[in-house]
Amino acid sequence: MFNNPLTKLTERTQELMTQTGVPGVAVGVRHQGTEYVATLGITNRNHPLPVDENTLFQIGSISKTMTATVAMRLVEQGRLDLDAPVRRYLPDFRLQDEAAAANASVRHLFTHTGGWLGDYFADTGKGDDALARYVANMVQLPQLAPLGTVWSYNNAAFSLAGRVIEVVAGQPFEQVMQELLFVPLGMNMSFYFTGDIMTQRFVAGHIMADFTSREHKSDYDIEVATPWPLARSAHAAGGVIATVRDMLRYARLHLDRGTAADGARLLGADSIAAMQSQQSTAADYAEVMGISWMLGKTDWVRTISHGGATNGQIAQLVLAPDHDFALVILTNANRGRELTRDLSNWALQSFLGAMATPPTLRTLTPEALQPYLGYYTARLTDVEVTAGDGGLVLQSIPKGGFPDKDSPAGPTPPPAPSVFFEEDRFIITDGPSKEGRGEFIRDQHGTIRWVRVGGRIHERTKRQG
Repeated sequence: MFNNPLTKLTERTQELMTQTGVPGVAVGVRHQGTEYVATLGITNRNHPLPVDENTLFQIGSISKTMTATVAMRLVEQGRLDLDAPVRRYLPDFRLQDEAAAANASVRHLFTHTGGWLGDYFADTGKGDDALARYVANMVQLPQLAPLGTVWSYNNAAFSLAGRVIEVVAGQPFEQVMQELLFVPLGMNMSFYFTGDIMTQRFVAGHIMADFTSREHKSDYDIEVATPWPLARSAHAAGGVIATVRDMLRYARLHLDRGTAADGARLLGADSIAAMQSQQSTAADYAEVMGISWMLGKTDWVRTISHGGATNGQIAQLVLAPDHDFALVILTNANRGRELTRDLSNWALQSFLGAMATPPTLRTLTPEALQPYLGYYTARLTDVEVTAGDGGLVLQSIPKGGFPDKDSPAGPTPPPAPSVFFEEDRFIITDGPSKEGRGEFIRDQHGTIRWVRVGGRIHERTKRQG
């Protein structure tokens, strides 16, 4: 490792902020017992305050790992069984597909293998019945793939898991999380409700519509993102609002095999190991899925990670448990996705000497590319796949539906050039989603039925209109 880690961390973060135009960043590193925190930029371009260690960010779907952590505490208490059917706890649970609803287990919820539509963001109110009402509405969700067969990112499953947790514990979901996670870890600056953060310093998200210029932040069209809050029904899937220091406290729990900073044991080492062990393949966000964690390897370093995206806020948490290493990155712009990617790569190399080995790319003939071309659809986006120079070009077409099911579509990203590196598997080689991986998935007859990109399966269809 280099001398002056904090200085280098700050310098590299500032370089990436200049390249991407992200207004504000908080980044924290834990390495071999020492923590480094850098805070840069501003909270809100319309009403700017400096980002500091006590600034609150939405962490988005990193919240899923916290929901799963509390579920594992309930498992250890003998109150929850991951392999029990959801209907043991929620007898009235319904989906469009009765067989899927009847056979879905709690484990399916934490591994994104339920197969039903996952990007369903219905605001069911601010009351304590929000999750119950959301789950009742799940009866309208179609089954996109057979239960347990295809990994596809599923927000709805985590809202369902949140409802299971509150029924098992006999308390509203947020209260359970407070008592079983936030308080024992000393996460005093972690919240769910906007009413709790209004007297604190917090960031606003920003949407940057110009994806092409990379020279200087002033080149971008930046707007403050609205609405700010997520619906209460999404709290279990992505609702935590936290500081960088609290995120390091949480990371430490998973690095120290279930113990808090004061030595108190919250989870057994076996439960931590189970969360970090393969439950299914993923081959998109990660090679392998644990219990809520994305599992992978950078060079010789085993990593567990999760990202988060809300309306104009992007976050990343990367842990290397074998090396007492954690990286937290919190940003307040949609181009934070590029910053978190590049800063993660830099930090793993700089602190651990681990450098991602690029896959061996395969150039395909126009004839070999032909079977993959077409139009694929999902709830939040469609993807048009055309031929490129020896590879493919993916054009994502936003359709809206986040952070609320009626939200309008966001800006259209540039085309994503992609090249195959294995049979049916490709990597994006340039643009905002550079290094992102995807896969074409075939049905039982060997016919390409889906493309999985951005974590979601998109079904092949004829383009409408």
